[in-house]
Amino acid sequence: MSATIEKIKPIEAKHLIDELDEYQSTLYPPDSLHLDTIETLSAANVHFFGVRENGEIIAIGSVKMFEDYGEIKRIYVPVLHRGKQFAQQIIAVLESQLINNGIYLARLETGPKSRDAIGLYLKLGYIERGPFGSYQPDPLSTFMEKKLDNQS
Repeated sequence: MSATIEKIKPIEAKHLIDELDEYQSTLYPPDSLHLDTIETLSAANVHFFGVRENGEIIAIGSVKMFEDYGEIKRIYVPVLHRGKQFAQQIIAVLESQLINNGIYLARLETGPKSRDAIGLYLKLGYIERGPFGSYQPDPLSTFMEKKLDNQS
């Protein structure tokens, strides 16, 4: 059975959210962590997706919709499932959600120690920028954005 990407409730992926939180807390101090809770991820302006394989959620990602941009959050693929293009597929779905809602700018925050993530975002056309929204300048934050083509 092949993996599918579907819209899910964040609570269905609590195990992955907890795993991601634990991993991030080994890389960054609490003041530099911007970890959305399950409650925040369940808000009406958030679209949360999971990759399901054999009935199990094995990768996740979400996008928070704002008036003029969307914020990519919680992209996570456990080590066991890396190298299968799941992160790229999730990001493509999230970008499509933005375009379908008339939003043509995707932004995100990650950290400089998350080199694999930054490499992926650069490969997908994201560029570095300054803080946005309620984020403050932080040497342990890397802010990125990508203009989305409404012809995609």
